[in-house]
Amino acid sequence: LAPKRSHFPGTAKRVIHFFLNGGPSHVDTFDPKPALQTYAGQPLPTGHLRTERHTGAAFPSPFTFTRHGQSGLPVSELFPKIGACADNLAVIRSMKAELPNHEPSLVLMNCGDSILSRPSVGSWATYGLGTENQNLPAFITMCPGGYPIKDAQNWQAGFLPGIYQGTFIDTQHTEIDKLIKHIRNPSIPLATQRAQLEFVADLNRAHSLERGRNPAMEARIQTFELAYRMQMEATDAFNLAAESHAMREAYGDGVHGRQTLIARRLLERGVRYVQLWHGAGQPWDNHDKIEANHRRLANELDQPVATLLTDLKQRGMLDDTLVIFGGEFGRTPTVELNPNGQSILGRDHNPYGFSMWLAGGGIKGGTTHGATDEFGFQAEKQITSVHDLHATILHLLGFDHEAFTHRYAGRDFRLTDVSGQVIREILA
Repeated sequence: LAPKRSHFPGTAKRVIHFFLNGGPSHVDTFDPKPALQTYAGQPLPTGHLRTERHTGAAFPSPFTFTRHGQSGLPVSELFPKIGACADNLAVIRSMKAELPNHEPSLVLMNCGDSILSRPSVGSWATYGLGTENQNLPAFITMCPGGYPIKDAQNWQAGFLPGIYQGTFIDTQHTEIDKLIKHIRNPSIPLATQRAQLEFVADLNRAHSLERGRNPAMEARIQTFELAYRMQMEATDAFNLAAESHAMREAYGDGVHGRQTLIARRLLERGVRYVQLWHGAGQPWDNHDKIEANHRRLANELDQPVATLLTDLKQRGMLDDTLVIFGGEFGRTPTVELNPNGQSILGRDHNPYGFSMWLAGGGIKGGTTHGATDEFGFQAEKQITSVHDLHATILHLLGFDHEAFTHRYAGRDFRLTDVSGQVIREILA
């Protein structure tokens, strides 16, 4: 986990990824489609792509879009504060996944493959760059309320050494002992713990001399060491009382405000990759009542995310921190119907075209890339695959995604498998 050199100087040193679990609707957030109003209540002339559930007529967005900043980037009324940061955002409007199901789409977005067990993006990043703080995990994932669908597969190390797997924290808790289980040993002091670790290390070295190198055992040893070192550093990093009242107010006192402020403190302390999940279930999976549900969900994120962008900029950290914002797919521009064929005012899953945005870390702000069709059903201009997104993330971190590999089972594997192009149009 020592800091390592990338292939070339990267513009980003660290990453923070906001994962909108369940699939937010792009046509209600960052991809306005006025044609839906023209066809409201009518079948779309393009017909239907395959969706998980039955959908009906065109369903115009209930939200208005406003142009923001010098760039005039249109952002939904759902995100007025993020909209005020529009000149920092590069919105990719032509994302495309592979399947209209949460499980494969989650692991595709996080690990680059919808079926096979592969290392996550955060694991690749820490494998390539190490960390700048040996007393904290290099890759931390926060999800209030427990694991999302696919559990720890979303931040797995896969065939990489186990030390590169993400460390999960349930941020519904506020006390450090509940945030990180067993962070303190109530029975013995640090000096005694250190002596125990040295004794175990001697036994492990003897074991290795007799039986040879064992990657699983090495990962376990490093995990013990990290757990010991975390006892002081993590307590400080997660202590929001050290922040001013004004700063805590700016981020907000809800769980997402708290975990976003914690994330900034972790990034300051050298953590390489932080992933912030919006909910353990699929909160953005709004098959019904999308207006009320999306409004409530966006309100939970708008202030913390906008405050983070401003805070990082004021601290001089935005230039080398890559911020990612999006879910595993989008939602249909047609209304979802219940089994009786009646509208339930929601949208079904849509992997054929959706939006994400990136900011900071070498991104050209105030830009859009690609486009969906006039209704927002599928990407049709500068179609962007998940492998393209991953290739771009690695490029910003200083890696040639085709050369950044790990040998496993007789072949060289990479995050982007056998495809992927860097999205150069959004680079500063």
